[in-house]
Amino acid sequence: MAKKIMILNGSPRENGNTKELIKSFTKGAQIAGNEVICFDLQKMDIHACLGCCKGGKNPESPCVQKDDMLQIYPVYQKADVVVLASPMYYWGISGQLKCAFDRLFAVAELDPNYANPKKDCILLMAAEGNTESNFAPVRAFYEGLTSHLGWKNLGIVYAGGNMEIGDILNKPEQLKQAEELAKSIS
Repeated sequence: MAKKIMILNGSPRENGNTKELIKSFTKGAQIAGNEVICFDLQKMDIHACLGCCKGGKNPESPCVQKDDMLQIYPVYQKADVVVLASPMYYWGISGQLKCAFDRLFAVAELDPNYANPKKDCILLMAAEGNTESNFAPVRAFYEGLTSHLGWKNLGIVYAGGNMEIGDILNKPEQLKQAEELAKSIS
């Protein structure tokens, strides 16, 4: 059965290395018969979470803030798989991705026990560094996030050695890894 896959693209670069990972991933997911929707967060008007805990009253508009998250909420609620795509910024995900992800808490507020919807999750990350220690802080964050949410980690693609726009195009094995991971989703 086809899966609904939502990609949150946290890269500010319109055609950067993260976007190339997303293109390869999307190709593999579509080959596998899955539906993919990607949100380029840099292009969207998304405000930071207010921490007000006043959301969750309306499933169609779970947050009290009315911005472009209204496009993301319905897709998120129906998604089987959430893909977090980001360049590495200071050994973490980008601010664009963190901001949008924090706002998903409004969906948890729809449940009286603040239970997050159960999802499968994937991390796609481009970075300048290319060592295990370079990715360790991101791995800790991602594993902690999926563990606390009760989400299943379907895989991670760390694409290191990519600083300048287009560097990843010279590393077809990284793009192939993203495509193959996507093809495995069924």
